[in-house]
Amino acid sequence: MTADTDHLIVERQGGVMILRLNRPDARNAISSEMNAALIAACDEAEADMSIGCIVLTGEGKSFSAGGNVKNMKEGKGLFGHATIDTPKAFRTDIQAVPRRFLALEVPVVAAINGHAVGAGLDFASMCDVRIASDRATFAESFIRVGLVPGDGGAWLLPRVVGISVAMEMALTAEPIDTDRALHVGLVSRVVPHETLMDEALDIANKVARHSPQAIRMTKRLFRASEGATFDQALEQAAFMQAVLKTGSDQLEAVDALLENRAPKFTGN
Repeated sequence: MTADTDHLIVERQGGVMILRLNRPDARNAISSEMNAALIAACDEAEADMSIGCIVLTGEGKSFSAGGNVKNMKEGKGLFGHATIDTPKAFRTDIQAVPRRFLALEVPVVAAINGHAVGAGLDFASMCDVRIASDRATFAESFIRVGLVPGDGGAWLLPRVVGISVAMEMALTAEPIDTDRALHVGLVSRVVPHETLMDEALDIANKVARHSPQAIRMTKRLFRASEGATFDQALEQAAFMQAVLKTGSDQLEAVDALLENRAPKFTGN
């Protein structure tokens, strides 16, 4: 298992990897160390076929407050580069995280335990399933500090909530509560704060109990279909079916269903 860093806690429960953003005193503001650790955890999960799902959450009262405003003020971190070097710094640091998550074949459940603001909201948006504590709030707030979403939010958020809602959130920077978040589809459910991780792990375990190859191909198919024509999506689905039916896990899934027993998958 990946070693914990100061800014990310990595745990394993059966077939589920749990990632906890771990800067509670800074409301889990995103850091270069956190970004690198998230990417390393994704690499580990990708390589381990026994991991069927990831849960991403935050320590303390916030999911993530996004960027570090003090760094903006003091010209540090991503805001300490010369203008000509800034695009490269973004590409190799914070933008590498949503790129890695969207390429990741292991599904990710976001357990949003509190504030998801700016890049924190965008990090939630890069996940495949989002559930929220009844204490959570959400804001696409870059414009409040005179910036645009630098980490892919302009691409991610409209695909989650639609362009009108995304534009309203980005241009007003006003927070929305869990009722609105549920209404616009930003989250799929809102649960009592005390049961958030139990609910997230229940979803993750319901994912992880299935065939590892089928889990990963299902996510890949849904992600690829977002940018495909209907015919292209059908063609890709047909090829994936052809691959899956040659593996032993597909037959094991059928046998287990017919025999009314738990399947024993090998990842093949």
